[in-house]
Amino acid sequence: QVQLVESGGGLVQAGDSLRLSCAASGRTFSSYVMCWFRQAPGKEREFVGIINRRGGSTAYADSVKGRFTISRDNVKNTVTLQMNSLKPEDTAVYYCAARAAFDFRSDPGLFGSWGQGTQVTVSS
Repeated sequence: QVQLVESGGGLVQAGDSLRLSCAASGRTFSSYVMCWFRQAPGKEREFVGIINRRGGSTAYADSVKGRFTISRDNVKNTVTLQMNSLKPEDTAVYYCAARAAFDFRSDPGLFGSWGQGTQVTVSS
C-alpha cells in the first residue's frame, strides 16, 4: 500500500481558486491510478476526478468539469487538484486515493489507499 497525505485545503470565497496536493510515499507511485473524492456533511463520498498512471489521461465528474484539473508528478510522487471558479457546493472534505490498476473505474470501494482528507470551505 502507499501512504497518502493531502494538503492545501482552506476557506475561500466563491470564485476563488485553491490547489490541493497529495504526497505519496513509496517507490511505486507510478503504478497507481490516482483519484480525488470529496464528502460533504451528510452526503456520501463522491468522485471528483481521476488520473492514469502516467498522467496522460484524466476524467472528471460533470459537476467539476472545466473548473478542476488533476495532474501528477511521478518523480516527486505527488498528485495535484487545481480548483478554479469554486462554488459553495464544492465545500467538502477532499480525499486522494490510490489504486494499483490500469483502468479508470472510480468506485471508492476499489481504492485501497486513502489520505486523511483536507477541508475545503467555499463561502458565498
